[in-house]
Amino acid sequence: MSMQTLLFSAALGLAASALPNAGSAAYVEAGSAPPPPQQEAVPEQRAGYIWVPGYWGWSGSQHVWVNGQFVPERLHHHWVTARWEQRGPKWYFEDGRWESDDETTHE
Repeated sequence: MSMQTLLFSAALGLAASALPNAGSAAYVEAGSAPPPPQQEAVPEQRAGYIWVPGYWGWSGSQHVWVNGQFVPERLHHHWVTARWEQRGPKWYFEDGRWESDDETTHE
């Protein structure tokens, strides 16, 4: 694991292994847009796992690339990829997470 990835994980208060946990969402604010995504070769599919693509994270002072990885599948869940969203002059990061496939609405 690179030092930049380690710093990014610490900045979010997450261990690298905690990335695929359900219900964990980290929000980070940055003053600059992330660079374009890096091209990653997606490895051959592994039974019982999904590929979570790499993304630009934040180290507290700069964008850092976090490599994609395989994570164990979760029945009745789907992976929501990490993303950046611009709101006014700031950029906000939302970490990747599992969401339930249950489409029950609460009205």
